[in-house]
Amino acid sequence: MTTATPSRLLTPAEVGACIRQFRELRHWSQEQLAEIAGLNVRTVQRVEQGDSASFDTRRAMARAFDLNDIDALNKPFSLPTAEELQAAQAQFERDHITLAVAPLTTGRQLASLITSCEMDLSEPAFELPREAAAEFAALIDYYREYRDCHDLYSETDKLDIYDELQQHIDALRVLGVSLCHGQRKVAVQMGSGAPMNATVLYVVAFRLGHEPTQIATPKAARIG
Repeated sequence: MTTATPSRLLTPAEVGACIRQFRELRHWSQEQLAEIAGLNVRTVQRVEQGDSASFDTRRAMARAFDLNDIDALNKPFSLPTAEELQAAQAQFERDHITLAVAPLTTGRQLASLITSCEMDLSEPAFELPREAAAEFAALIDYYREYRDCHDLYSETDKLDIYDELQQHIDALRVLGVSLCHGQRKVAVQMGSGAPMNATVLYVVAFRLGHEPTQIATPKAARIG
């Protein structure tokens, strides 16, 4: 059986190989990794090609991969064996599901989506600046309230709802944030009763111009 190499500082080529392996285990594109790490896509490409990476760049990537030690890539490191990589990939596949996502651009579109789903999971894919975080939170609060009582609105009233949602979406775009959406069928366990089938709407905030076509999300998650 192959054994792990002794702990040592990784060469730039080894760092690149590790980053690529970590990224592929999560089914992320280079663009998605750049988005989550807050880096330029070209930086990710250079690192994976074996070019030198700065201390801060390695830290940013460690954060993106949720490594327990954000300086793990700046310290002596033991390369995983092929068996360990296969086990890690298998575990990730068991714990996650890949969803297709598409741009969410209009208030009418969002209103239709939120009323067709019983639940939602809404979150940013990167750390939002304070103003953008407040705008995103306001959007979530607004459409969740609308979902809970949409059947009480007349068709004329709904036009105002569409406009209000559109204002939040446009405000986010001005702040450099765009939205993507996806859907997923789930079985929700409520106490000891039979599972309830439901559709979950995913609304995810990305940096404008860096929207992916797929996301990997945990199979088990707290939803609203």
